[in-house]
Amino acid sequence: MLVRPERPIRANTGRHARAWDDLRATVRLWRLCVALARHDLRLRYQGSVLGPLWLTVSTFVSVIALGGVFTALLRVEGTGYVPYLAVSLVLWNALAGLAGEASQVFTQQAATIRGLPLPFAVHAARLLLRHIFAAAHAALVLPAVFLWYGVWPGAGLLWLVPGLLLWLGCGFFLVLALGALGARFRDIPPIVASLTQLAFFVTPVLWRAEFLGGHAALMAFNPCHALLDILRAPLLGAAPAAASWAGAMVTTALLAGVSWAVFARARQRLALWV
Repeated sequence: MLVRPERPIRANTGRHARAWDDLRATVRLWRLCVALARHDLRLRYQGSVLGPLWLTVSTFVSVIALGGVFTALLRVEGTGYVPYLAVSLVLWNALAGLAGEASQVFTQQAATIRGLPLPFAVHAARLLLRHIFAAAHAALVLPAVFLWYGVWPGAGLLWLVPGLLLWLGCGFFLVLALGALGARFRDIPPIVASLTQLAFFVTPVLWRAEFLGGHAALMAFNPCHALLDILRAPLLGAAPAAASWAGAMVTTALLAGVSWAVFARARQRLALWV
């Protein structure tokens, strides 16, 4: 069996110090993370005519098809609903795609982990950046939708910056936690897939929270709704609700704590588990 080479991280220290060194080394290698993420995206669409722009095309087709069906089904005006649907689909696909691959981030890089002395967190950052680049390609459909329906975010876009920073932190911690758990327990990927599918139906993606009437307050207990709202609201020209900010920050803080505990404990064994 191949043995992972010794990493340039302190060996005679506690597991939390070694995990911290791993994260610091990853920050220093941010250019490598970006290059690897771009390479992964190009490799996935190698040989296709449009390349990553297929993400834009598929998102556009989904918005047209679902917009036509649900404006009739929900009996709502397309001007208010279709831009909401387009933004929701772009954000949800990014969030669900990241969660779906997070639990396999280390097992899919088993050969690299055993053969190269890279910090483990590099693989988490690589996956996160790849999904950010993919979401950026899918988001190219949004200006066309906004122009067609006469919707423009305006100054509300300023709220997008703190929301994106929160998403980056939340996504990174999610990948670290699920990646370590998925390397140890191979039941994690199908569990995550089932929970993600369930979350899609109970999260306001195809429908609005206000459609629940008096039960709309229950969305405060849905972390996916909070994470979507802090980016969806600015893109639609509104400030995110205070409850959404609170929910997103609490979710990120809890993920950070769980992720740190899991990653620090599992880090030394990851090369054996994969």
